[in-house]
Amino acid sequence: MEDHQRSSSSSSSSSSTSSSSSSSLTNPFKSPSTSQRVIYSDRFIPSRIGSNFDLFDLSPPPQQSSSPAQSPSGERENHSGPYSTLLRSVLFGPLTPDRPTTGRTSLLATPPSATGLDSSSSPSSSSACSSSSSSSSVSPFGRNIFRFKSEVIRRSLFTENQDGGLADAVASPPKAPRKVPRSPYKVLDAPGLQDDFYLNLVDWSPNNVLAVGLGNCVYLWNACTSKVVRLCNLGSDDSVCSVSWAQRGNLLAVGTNLGKVQIWDVSHCQKIRTMEGHRLRVGALAWSPSTLSSGSRDKTILQRDIRAQEDFLCKLSGHKSEVCGLKWSYDNRELASGGNDNRLFVWNHHSTQPVQKYCEHTAAVKAIAWSPHLHGLLASGGGTADRCIRFWNTTTNAHLSCVDTGSQVCNLVWSKNVNELVSTHGYSQNQIIVWRYPSMSKIATLIGHTLRVLYLAISPDGQTIVTGAGDETLRFWNVFPSPKFQSNENDIGSSSLGRSQIR
Repeated sequence: MEDHQRSSSSSSSSSSTSSSSSSSLTNPFKSPSTSQRVIYSDRFIPSRIGSNFDLFDLSPPPQQSSSPAQSPSGERENHSGPYSTLLRSVLFGPLTPDRPTTGRTSLLATPPSATGLDSSSSPSSSSACSSSSSSSSVSPFGRNIFRFKSEVIRRSLFTENQDGGLADAVASPPKAPRKVPRSPYKVLDAPGLQDDFYLNLVDWSPNNVLAVGLGNCVYLWNACTSKVVRLCNLGSDDSVCSVSWAQRGNLLAVGTNLGKVQIWDVSHCQKIRTMEGHRLRVGALAWSPSTLSSGSRDKTILQRDIRAQEDFLCKLSGHKSEVCGLKWSYDNRELASGGNDNRLFVWNHHSTQPVQKYCEHTAAVKAIAWSPHLHGLLASGGGTADRCIRFWNTTTNAHLSCVDTGSQVCNLVWSKNVNELVSTHGYSQNQIIVWRYPSMSKIATLIGHTLRVLYLAISPDGQTIVTGAGDETLRFWNVFPSPKFQSNENDIGSSSLGRSQIR
Protein backbone atom coordinates (compact mmCIF):
# COMPACT_ATOMS: atom_id res chain seq x y z
CA MET A 1 0.00 0.00 0.00
CA GLU A 2 2.79 2.36 0.80
CA ASP A 3 4.46 1.60 -2.51
CA HIS A 4 1.19 2.21 -4.39
CA GLN A 5 0.76 5.64 -2.83
CA ARG A 6 4.31 6.52 -3.71
CA SER A 7 3.65 5.45 -7.27
CA SER A 8 0.47 7.51 -7.45
CA SER A 9 2.08 10.66 -6.11
CA SER A 10 5.07 10.27 -8.36
CA SER A 11 2.77 9.76 -11.30
CA SER A 12 0.88 12.97 -10.48
CA SER A 13 4.06 14.94 -10.17
CA SER A 14 5.40 13.55 -13.42
CA SER A 15 2.14 14.35 -15.16
CA SER A 16 2.26 18.00 -14.09
CA THR A 17 5.85 18.33 -15.23
CA SER A 18 5.08 16.85 -18.60
CA SER A 19 2.12 19.16 -19.21
CA SER A 20 4.35 22.22 -18.83
CA SER A 21 7.04 20.93 -21.16
CA SER A 22 7.06 21.21 -24.94
CA SER A 23 6.03 17.58 -25.47
CA SER A 24 4.14 14.98 -23.42
CA LEU A 25 4.07 11.21 -23.02
CA THR A 26 1.32 9.38 -24.76
CA ASN A 27 -0.61 7.06 -22.41
CA PRO A 28 -2.63 4.29 -24.10
CA PHE A 29 -4.68 3.71 -20.96
CA LYS A 30 -6.12 7.24 -20.65
CA SER A 31 -7.92 9.52 -23.03
CA PRO A 32 -5.82 12.65 -23.84
CA SER A 33 -8.80 14.85 -23.10
CA THR A 34 -9.06 13.52 -19.53
CA SER A 35 -6.95 15.19 -16.82
CA GLN A 36 -7.75 12.74 -14.04
CA ARG A 37 -5.26 10.26 -12.55
CA VAL A 38 -4.90 6.96 -14.38
CA ILE A 39 -6.90 4.14 -12.80
CA TYR A 40 -5.94 0.56 -13.56
CA SER A 41 -8.43 -2.25 -13.22
CA ASP A 42 -8.38 -6.00 -13.62
CA ARG A 43 -9.96 -5.73 -17.08
CA PHE A 44 -8.01 -4.16 -19.95
CA ILE A 45 -9.96 -2.81 -22.93
CA PRO A 46 -7.57 -1.21 -25.43
CA SER A 47 -8.38 2.16 -26.95
CA ARG A 48 -6.86 2.14 -30.41
CA ILE A 49 -7.68 5.75 -31.08
CA GLY A 50 -4.91 6.83 -28.72
CA SER A 51 -2.29 4.42 -30.05
CA ASN A 52 1.06 5.92 -30.99
CA PHE A 53 1.83 3.89 -34.13
CA ASP A 54 5.03 5.83 -34.84
CA LEU A 55 6.42 4.42 -31.63
CA PHE A 56 6.39 0.93 -33.14
CA ASP A 57 7.35 1.96 -36.68
CA LEU A 58 3.84 1.38 -37.99
CA SER A 59 2.24 3.69 -40.51
CA PRO A 60 -0.98 5.28 -39.24
CA PRO A 61 -4.25 4.31 -40.94
CA PRO A 62 -5.36 6.56 -43.80
CA GLN A 63 -8.36 8.08 -41.99
CA GLN A 64 -6.59 8.71 -38.68
CA SER A 65 -6.32 12.38 -37.86
CA SER A 66 -3.40 14.09 -36.18
CA SER A 67 -5.19 14.26 -32.87
CA PRO A 68 -7.27 11.54 -31.28
CA ALA A 69 -9.84 14.10 -30.21
CA GLN A 70 -10.47 15.03 -33.88
CA SER A 71 -11.40 11.49 -34.94
CA PRO A 72 -15.06 10.81 -35.48
CA SER A 73 -16.54 8.63 -32.80
CA GLY A 74 -17.95 6.24 -35.35
CA GLU A 75 -14.52 5.50 -36.84
CA ARG A 76 -12.65 4.83 -33.61
CA GLU A 77 -12.84 1.06 -33.80
CA ASN A 78 -12.60 0.64 -37.59
CA HIS A 79 -8.81 0.72 -37.96
CA SER A 80 -7.70 -2.61 -36.50
CA GLY A 81 -4.96 -3.48 -38.96
CA PRO A 82 -2.00 -1.73 -37.26
CA TYR A 83 -3.22 -2.82 -33.84
CA SER A 84 -3.48 -6.45 -34.94
CA THR A 85 0.04 -6.26 -36.35
CA LEU A 86 1.31 -4.84 -33.09
CA LEU A 87 -0.52 -7.49 -31.04
CA ARG A 88 0.91 -10.28 -33.18
CA SER A 89 4.43 -8.97 -32.67
CA VAL A 90 3.95 -8.87 -28.90
CA LEU A 91 2.48 -12.37 -28.68
CA PHE A 92 4.70 -14.13 -31.21
CA GLY A 93 7.93 -12.15 -31.09
CA PRO A 94 9.35 -9.02 -32.68
CA LEU A 95 8.83 -8.46 -36.36
CA THR A 96 12.43 -7.33 -36.90
CA PRO A 97 15.50 -7.93 -34.70
CA ASP A 98 16.57 -4.30 -34.52
CA ARG A 99 14.54 -1.16 -34.76
CA PRO A 100 15.92 2.41 -35.14
CA THR A 101 15.23 4.90 -32.44
CA THR A 102 12.58 7.48 -33.21
CA GLY A 103 13.93 10.37 -31.17
CA ARG A 104 10.76 10.38 -29.08
CA THR A 105 10.35 9.33 -25.47
CA SER A 106 8.97 5.78 -25.35
CA LEU A 107 6.13 4.75 -23.11
CA LEU A 108 8.18 1.64 -22.28
CA ALA A 109 10.94 3.93 -21.01
CA THR A 110 8.67 5.66 -18.52
CA PRO A 111 10.63 7.28 -15.69
CA PRO A 112 10.73 5.42 -12.38
CA SER A 113 8.54 7.97 -10.66
CA ALA A 114 5.73 7.10 -13.04
CA THR A 115 5.96 3.33 -12.79
CA GLY A 116 6.61 2.94 -9.11
CA LEU A 117 9.83 1.03 -9.77
CA ASP A 118 13.27 1.83 -8.49
CA SER A 119 15.38 4.00 -10.78
CA SER A 120 18.04 1.34 -11.00
CA SER A 121 15.59 -1.00 -12.74
CA SER A 122 14.56 1.58 -15.32
CA PRO A 123 16.06 1.15 -18.79
CA SER A 124 16.71 4.87 -19.14
CA SER A 125 17.60 7.68 -16.76
CA SER A 126 15.06 10.10 -15.39
CA SER A 127 16.69 13.01 -17.19
CA ALA A 128 16.32 11.30 -20.53
CA CYS A 129 12.66 10.56 -19.82
CA SER A 130 11.80 14.10 -18.74
CA SER A 131 13.03 15.67 -21.96
CA SER A 132 11.26 15.08 -25.27
CA SER A 133 14.40 15.89 -27.24
CA SER A 134 16.46 13.06 -25.75
CA SER A 135 16.66 9.75 -27.54
CA SER A 136 16.03 6.26 -26.18
CA SER A 137 17.87 3.14 -27.26
CA VAL A 138 15.50 0.77 -25.49
CA SER A 139 13.89 -1.86 -27.70
CA PRO A 140 10.09 -1.62 -27.53
CA PHE A 141 10.02 -5.37 -26.95
CA GLY A 142 12.42 -5.27 -24.00
CA ARG A 143 9.50 -5.16 -21.54
CA ASN A 144 5.92 -6.35 -21.42
CA ILE A 145 3.65 -3.96 -23.29
CA PHE A 146 0.83 -4.71 -20.86
CA ARG A 147 2.46 -2.52 -18.24
CA PHE A 148 -0.40 -2.73 -15.73
CA LYS A 149 0.20 -6.47 -15.31
CA SER A 150 3.95 -6.07 -14.85
CA GLU A 151 3.43 -3.35 -12.27
CA VAL A 152 1.04 -5.39 -10.19
CA ILE A 153 3.44 -8.33 -9.97
CA ARG A 154 6.47 -6.21 -9.14
CA ARG A 155 4.65 -4.08 -6.61
CA SER A 156 3.22 -7.11 -4.76
CA LEU A 157 6.59 -8.82 -4.58
CA PHE A 158 8.25 -5.64 -3.36
CA THR A 159 5.58 -5.10 -0.71
CA GLU A 160 5.75 -8.69 0.52
CA ASN A 161 9.53 -8.52 0.68
CA GLN A 162 9.27 -5.39 2.79
CA ASP A 163 6.88 -7.18 5.16
CA GLY A 164 8.86 -10.43 5.17
CA GLY A 165 5.79 -12.32 4.00
CA LEU A 166 4.86 -14.62 1.18
CA ALA A 167 7.50 -13.40 -1.25
CA ASP A 168 10.27 -14.90 0.84
CA ALA A 169 8.63 -18.28 0.63
CA VAL A 170 8.06 -17.91 -3.10
CA ALA A 171 11.58 -16.71 -3.77
CA SER A 172 13.23 -19.34 -1.59
CA PRO A 173 14.30 -22.48 -3.42
CA PRO A 174 12.24 -25.62 -2.81
CA LYS A 175 13.48 -27.88 -0.04
CA ALA A 176 15.31 -30.98 -1.17
CA PRO A 177 13.72 -34.29 -0.20
CA ARG A 178 14.95 -35.67 3.09
CA LYS A 179 17.73 -38.23 2.73
CA VAL A 180 18.09 -41.06 5.22
CA PRO A 181 21.68 -42.38 5.61
CA ARG A 182 21.85 -45.95 4.43
CA SER A 183 24.57 -46.96 6.88
CA PRO A 184 24.60 -46.95 10.69
CA TYR A 185 26.73 -44.21 12.23
CA LYS A 186 27.75 -46.44 15.13
CA VAL A 187 28.02 -50.18 15.76
CA LEU A 188 28.36 -51.82 19.18
CA ASP A 189 29.29 -55.45 19.71
CA ALA A 190 26.77 -57.11 22.02
CA PRO A 191 28.02 -60.64 22.76
CA GLY A 192 25.31 -62.84 24.20
CA LEU A 193 22.38 -60.94 22.64
CA GLN A 194 19.80 -63.71 22.20
CA ASP A 195 18.21 -64.57 18.87
CA ASP A 196 14.70 -65.01 20.31
CA PHE A 197 11.67 -63.40 18.67
CA TYR A 198 9.61 -63.29 21.89
CA LEU A 199 12.05 -61.28 24.02
CA ASN A 200 12.51 -57.51 24.41
CA LEU A 201 16.10 -56.87 25.43
CA VAL A 202 16.78 -53.23 24.38
CA ASP A 203 15.26 -49.97 25.64
CA TRP A 204 16.33 -46.29 25.55
CA SER A 205 15.59 -44.07 28.54
CA PRO A 206 14.43 -40.42 28.57
CA ASN A 207 17.83 -39.65 30.14
CA ASN A 208 19.65 -40.93 27.04
CA VAL A 209 20.84 -44.21 28.53
CA LEU A 210 20.51 -47.48 26.65
CA ALA A 211 19.72 -50.66 28.60
CA VAL A 212 20.64 -54.01 27.02
CA GLY A 213 20.09 -57.50 28.37
CA LEU A 214 22.99 -59.79 27.50
CA GLY A 215 22.69 -63.31 28.87
CA ASN A 216 22.21 -63.03 32.63
CA CYS A 217 23.44 -59.41 32.85
CA VAL A 218 22.02 -55.95 32.16
CA TYR A 219 24.39 -53.31 30.74
CA LEU A 220 23.86 -49.55 30.53
CA TRP A 221 25.40 -47.50 27.72
CA ASN A 222 25.38 -43.72 28.10
CA ALA A 223 24.78 -42.14 24.69
CA CYS A 224 26.36 -38.84 25.80
CA THR A 225 29.59 -40.21 27.20
CA SER A 226 29.68 -43.69 25.55
CA LYS A 227 30.40 -45.09 29.01
CA VAL A 228 29.30 -48.68 29.71
CA VAL A 229 28.21 -49.89 33.16
CA ARG A 230 27.05 -53.34 34.20
CA LEU A 231 23.93 -52.87 36.25
CA CYS A 232 23.27 -56.41 37.49
CA ASN A 233 24.05 -60.08 37.18
CA LEU A 234 21.16 -62.49 37.73
CA GLY A 235 23.38 -65.48 38.29
CA SER A 236 23.92 -68.66 36.36
CA ASP A 237 20.42 -70.05 37.06
CA ASP A 238 18.54 -67.09 35.53
CA SER A 239 18.69 -64.84 32.44
CA VAL A 240 17.32 -61.51 31.26
CA CYS A 241 14.19 -61.70 29.07
CA SER A 242 13.03 -58.06 28.97
CA VAL A 243 14.03 -54.54 30.01
CA SER A 244 11.90 -51.40 30.17
CA TRP A 245 12.55 -47.85 31.43
CA ALA A 246 10.04 -45.97 33.52
CA GLN A 247 8.83 -42.66 32.11
CA ARG A 248 10.92 -40.77 34.65
CA GLY A 249 14.05 -42.50 33.39
CA ASN A 250 15.68 -43.48 36.69
CA LEU A 251 13.86 -46.76 37.26
CA LEU A 252 14.48 -49.84 35.13
CA ALA A 253 12.30 -52.94 35.17
CA VAL A 254 13.98 -56.26 34.35
CA GLY A 255 11.95 -59.36 33.48
CA THR A 256 13.66 -62.67 34.11
CA ASN A 257 13.46 -66.22 32.81
CA LEU A 258 12.20 -67.43 36.23
CA GLY A 259 9.10 -65.23 36.01
CA LYS A 260 10.26 -62.42 38.30
CA VAL A 261 10.30 -58.67 37.76
CA GLN A 262 13.10 -56.65 39.34
CA ILE A 263 13.01 -52.86 39.80
CA TRP A 264 16.38 -51.09 39.75
CA ASP A 265 17.36 -47.53 40.63
CA VAL A 266 20.04 -46.87 38.04
CA SER A 267 21.22 -43.62 39.63
CA HIS A 268 22.47 -45.65 42.59
CA CYS A 269 22.84 -49.02 40.80
CA GLN A 270 20.60 -50.49 43.49
CA LYS A 271 17.75 -52.98 43.26
CA ILE A 272 14.60 -51.61 44.91
CA ARG A 273 12.46 -54.72 44.94
CA THR A 274 11.65 -58.03 43.27
CA MET A 275 8.03 -58.80 42.34
CA GLU A 276 6.67 -62.23 41.58
CA GLY A 277 3.39 -63.59 40.22
CA HIS A 278 4.31 -65.21 36.91
CA ARG A 279 5.05 -68.91 36.63
CA LEU A 280 7.13 -68.61 33.43
CA ARG A 281 9.48 -66.11 31.81
CA VAL A 282 8.55 -62.44 31.51
CA GLY A 283 9.24 -61.39 27.92
CA ALA A 284 7.30 -58.10 27.76
CA LEU A 285 7.15 -55.02 30.00
CA ALA A 286 5.39 -51.65 29.67
CA TRP A 287 5.18 -48.63 32.00
CA SER A 288 2.48 -46.04 32.55
CA PRO A 289 2.98 -43.34 35.20
CA SER A 290 1.35 -45.41 37.92
CA THR A 291 1.37 -48.94 36.51
CA LEU A 292 3.93 -51.49 35.37
CA SER A 293 2.50 -54.20 33.13
CA SER A 294 4.28 -57.50 32.63
CA GLY A 295 3.47 -60.17 30.04
CA SER A 296 4.58 -63.76 30.40
CA ARG A 297 4.75 -67.13 28.70
CA ASP A 298 2.10 -68.22 31.21
CA LYS A 299 -0.40 -66.30 28.95
CA THR A 300 -1.23 -63.65 31.56
CA ILE A 301 -0.60 -59.95 32.05
CA LEU A 302 -0.07 -58.60 35.58
CA GLN A 303 -0.79 -54.98 36.49
CA ARG A 304 1.62 -53.79 39.21
CA ASP A 305 2.12 -50.69 41.33
CA ILE A 306 5.64 -50.51 42.75
CA ARG A 307 4.37 -48.32 45.60
CA ALA A 308 2.00 -51.03 46.81
CA GLN A 309 3.07 -53.90 49.01
CA GLU A 310 1.36 -56.48 46.79
CA ASP A 311 3.31 -57.94 43.91
CA PHE A 312 0.44 -57.19 41.51
CA LEU A 313 -2.95 -55.50 41.62
CA CYS A 314 -4.84 -57.55 39.06
CA LYS A 315 -4.38 -60.24 36.43
CA LEU A 316 -5.47 -59.85 32.80
CA SER A 317 -6.48 -63.07 31.07
CA GLY A 318 -7.40 -63.52 27.43
CA HIS A 319 -4.37 -64.67 25.45
CA LYS A 320 -4.09 -68.36 24.61
CA SER A 321 -0.31 -68.34 24.23
CA GLU A 322 2.77 -66.36 25.31
CA VAL A 323 2.39 -62.59 25.62
CA CYS A 324 5.26 -61.07 23.63
CA GLY A 325 4.19 -57.45 23.03
CA LEU A 326 2.94 -54.73 25.42
CA LYS A 327 2.48 -50.96 24.86
CA TRP A 328 0.59 -48.26 26.77
CA SER A 329 -1.01 -45.49 24.71
CA TYR A 330 0.39 -41.97 24.97
CA ASP A 331 -2.54 -40.84 27.12
CA ASN A 332 -1.96 -43.89 29.40
CA ARG A 333 -5.60 -44.96 29.10
CA GLU A 334 -5.24 -48.06 26.91
CA LEU A 335 -2.88 -51.02 26.96
CA ALA A 336 -2.29 -53.00 23.77
CA SER A 337 -1.03 -56.56 24.02
CA GLY A 338 0.10 -59.03 21.37
CA GLY A 339 0.62 -62.73 21.73
CA ASN A 340 1.83 -65.89 20.08
CA ASP A 341 -1.85 -66.76 19.58
CA ASN A 342 -1.94 -64.24 16.68
CA ARG A 343 -4.21 -61.93 18.70
CA LEU A 344 -4.05 -58.22 19.40
CA PHE A 345 -6.02 -57.06 22.45
CA VAL A 346 -6.77 -53.62 23.91
CA TRP A 347 -7.35 -53.18 27.66
CA ASN A 348 -8.11 -50.25 29.96
CA HIS A 349 -7.25 -49.56 33.59
CA HIS A 350 -10.44 -51.12 34.89
CA SER A 351 -10.80 -54.19 32.70
CA THR A 352 -9.74 -57.74 33.43
CA GLN A 353 -10.95 -58.85 30.00
CA PRO A 354 -9.97 -57.20 26.72
CA VAL A 355 -12.31 -54.43 25.62
CA GLN A 356 -11.30 -54.89 21.98
CA LYS A 357 -10.04 -57.96 20.14
CA TYR A 358 -8.37 -57.99 16.74
CA CYS A 359 -7.88 -61.40 15.14
CA GLU A 360 -6.82 -60.55 11.56
CA HIS A 361 -3.13 -61.42 11.99
CA THR A 362 -2.08 -64.94 11.02
CA ALA A 363 1.15 -65.07 13.07
CA ALA A 364 2.49 -63.93 16.43
CA VAL A 365 1.98 -60.23 17.22
CA LYS A 366 5.07 -58.76 18.88
CA ALA A 367 5.33 -55.42 17.03
CA ILE A 368 2.97 -52.81 18.55
CA ALA A 369 3.09 -48.99 18.30
CA TRP A 370 0.66 -46.23 19.26
CA SER A 371 0.65 -43.08 17.14
CA PRO A 372 1.70 -39.93 19.04
CA HIS A 373 -0.06 -37.81 16.39
CA LEU A 374 -3.60 -39.22 16.31
CA HIS A 375 -5.54 -40.45 19.33
CA GLY A 376 -6.56 -44.10 19.09
CA LEU A 377 -4.37 -44.97 16.10
CA LEU A 378 -2.62 -48.29 16.70
CA ALA A 379 -0.18 -50.18 14.45
CA SER A 380 0.66 -53.87 14.78
CA GLY A 381 2.87 -56.30 12.88
CA GLY A 382 2.64 -60.04 12.35
CA GLY A 383 5.30 -62.75 12.30
CA THR A 384 6.67 -64.95 9.54
CA ALA A 385 3.36 -66.39 8.35
CA ASP A 386 1.71 -62.96 8.30
CA ARG A 387 4.34 -60.32 7.36
CA CYS A 388 1.73 -57.54 7.49
CA ILE A 389 1.50 -54.18 9.25
CA ARG A 390 -2.09 -53.37 10.17
CA PHE A 391 -3.59 -50.12 11.41
CA TRP A 392 -6.52 -49.85 13.80
CA ASN A 393 -8.73 -47.09 15.14
CA THR A 394 -9.41 -48.14 18.72
CA THR A 395 -11.86 -45.26 19.17
CA THR A 396 -14.22 -46.62 16.50
CA ASN A 397 -13.00 -50.24 16.71
CA ALA A 398 -12.18 -50.18 12.98
CA HIS A 399 -9.52 -51.90 10.88
CA LEU A 400 -8.06 -49.08 8.78
CA SER A 401 -5.49 -50.61 6.42
CA CYS A 402 -2.99 -53.40 5.85
CA VAL A 403 0.45 -53.45 4.20
CA ASP A 404 2.31 -56.64 3.25
CA THR A 405 5.99 -55.99 4.03
CA GLY A 406 7.33 -59.26 2.62
CA SER A 407 9.17 -60.20 5.83
CA GLN A 408 8.50 -61.12 9.43
CA VAL A 409 7.61 -57.93 11.36
CA CYS A 410 9.61 -57.84 14.60
CA ASN A 411 9.18 -54.26 15.88
CA LEU A 412 7.39 -50.99 15.19
CA VAL A 413 8.05 -47.49 16.51
CA TRP A 414 6.41 -44.20 15.57
CA SER A 415 8.34 -40.97 15.13
CA LYS A 416 7.47 -38.22 17.61
CA ASN A 417 8.61 -35.49 15.20
CA VAL A 418 6.92 -36.44 11.92
CA ASN A 419 4.08 -38.72 10.87
CA GLU A 420 6.36 -41.62 10.00
CA LEU A 421 7.16 -44.99 11.51
CA VAL A 422 9.94 -47.53 11.26
CA SER A 423 9.65 -51.31 11.20
CA THR A 424 12.31 -53.98 11.68
CA HIS A 425 12.10 -57.37 10.04
CA GLY A 426 13.33 -60.92 10.21
CA TYR A 427 12.83 -63.75 7.77
CA SER A 428 13.81 -63.42 5.13
CA GLN A 429 15.32 -60.02 4.36
CA ASN A 430 16.36 -58.76 7.83
CA GLN A 431 15.72 -55.18 6.75
CA ILE A 432 14.73 -51.92 8.42
CA ILE A 433 12.08 -49.83 6.65
CA VAL A 434 11.10 -46.20 7.23
CA TRP A 435 7.48 -45.55 6.19
CA ARG A 436 5.49 -42.39 5.57
CA TYR A 437 1.99 -42.54 7.04
CA PRO A 438 -0.80 -42.75 5.89
CA SER A 439 0.40 -43.41 2.33
CA MET A 440 2.79 -46.12 3.63
CA SER A 441 5.30 -45.23 0.96
CA LYS A 442 8.84 -46.33 1.70
CA ILE A 443 11.22 -43.52 2.57
CA ALA A 444 14.24 -45.78 3.06
CA THR A 445 15.19 -49.44 3.37
CA LEU A 446 18.23 -50.06 5.56
CA ILE A 447 20.33 -53.20 5.36
CA GLY A 448 23.12 -54.09 7.79
CA HIS A 449 22.17 -56.91 10.14
CA THR A 450 22.88 -60.46 9.01
CA LEU A 451 20.17 -62.03 11.21
CA ARG A 452 16.65 -61.07 12.27
CA VAL A 453 16.35 -57.51 13.57
CA LEU A 454 14.58 -58.51 16.77
CA TYR A 455 15.15 -55.42 18.95
CA LEU A 456 14.38 -51.75 18.43
CA ALA A 457 14.43 -48.58 20.55
CA ILE A 458 14.26 -44.86 19.76
CA SER A 459 16.32 -42.02 21.26
CA PRO A 460 14.65 -39.43 23.51
CA ASP A 461 15.01 -36.70 20.84
CA GLY A 462 13.14 -38.92 18.37
CA GLN A 463 15.80 -38.79 15.64
CA THR A 464 17.89 -41.93 16.18
CA ILE A 465 16.96 -45.59 16.46
CA VAL A 466 19.04 -48.49 17.71
CA THR A 467 18.49 -51.99 16.38
CA GLY A 468 19.73 -55.30 17.75
CA ALA A 469 19.93 -58.75 16.19
CA GLY A 470 21.11 -62.27 16.80
CA ASP A 471 24.31 -61.32 14.98
CA GLU A 472 25.27 -59.83 18.38
CA THR A 473 25.50 -56.23 17.19
CA LEU A 474 23.69 -53.00 18.03
CA ARG A 475 23.46 -50.53 15.18
CA PHE A 476 22.55 -46.86 15.45
CA TRP A 477 20.74 -45.14 12.56
CA ASN A 478 19.69 -41.55 11.94
CA VAL A 479 16.26 -42.00 10.38
CA PHE A 480 13.96 -39.20 11.57
CA PRO A 481 14.28 -35.40 11.35
CA SER A 482 14.44 -33.07 14.31
CA PRO A 483 11.27 -31.53 15.75
CA LYS A 484 11.95 -28.46 13.58
CA PHE A 485 12.16 -30.66 10.46
CA GLN A 486 15.78 -29.70 9.95
CA SER A 487 18.64 -32.15 9.53
CA ASN A 488 21.36 -31.75 12.12
CA GLU A 489 24.83 -33.15 11.64
CA ASN A 490 25.45 -33.05 15.37
CA ASP A 491 23.02 -35.84 16.23
CA ILE A 492 23.77 -38.22 19.06
CA GLY A 493 26.97 -40.06 18.34
CA SER A 494 27.27 -38.84 14.75
CA SER A 495 30.85 -37.80 15.24
CA SER A 496 31.85 -41.15 16.72
CA LEU A 497 31.37 -43.36 13.68
CA GLY A 498 32.92 -46.71 14.31
CA ARG A 499 32.61 -50.02 16.04
CA SER A 500 33.15 -50.73 19.72
CA GLN A 501 32.05 -53.26 22.32
CA ILE A 502 29.30 -52.78 24.86
CA ARG A 503 31.04 -54.95 27.44
